Amino acid sequence: IVEKADDGRYSAYLPDLPGCVAYGDTAEEAKTQIEQAVQLHIESLRFHGEPVPVPTASICTVHAA
Repeated sequence: IVEKADDGRYSAYLPDLPGCVAYGDTAEEAKTQIEQAVQLHIESLRFHGEPVPVPTASICTVHAA
């Protein structure tokens, strides 16, 4: 999930990886940063012998009239 923060920057996070967050000045930068954060987060889980969560989140778009 990428969302614009009150300060004008963008934050990114994954519901399936609590605590794995990233920030950027643009939405694209936040996306790039979260990709790197996910890789490091999973590496850390594996290094510490912790389970890597199975993805359960999904996405959909809702159009309101």
